[in-house]
Amino acid sequence: MKMKYEKESAIFKALGDPNRLLILETLQSGDKCACKLLEDLEISQSTLSHHMKILYEAGFVESTRQGKWMHYTINSDGFENAKKILEGLEICILTH
Repeated sequence: MKMKYEKESAIFKALGDPNRLLILETLQSGDKCACKLLEDLEISQSTLSHHMKILYEAGFVESTRQGKWMHYTINSDGFENAKKILEGLEICILTH
């Protein structure tokens, strides 16, 4: 049971950083190259890689390599999963 909550908490930890929220907001307008994200966010490549790894593992983004650059896009399944978790918690709270 605890392992379930560790995985679920990682999803919400991914949303708990201002840079990651900004990345997700930036990706709302469509696919972005890492080079464009670096330019827009004014962060280092290693910092971007760190944030993208967390967002990817939480299911919020997908990536594809095009030449030497990674391109990132929103994965709507990740948001649906987070929404289901919150809805499940809401049901538990309302029924107790």
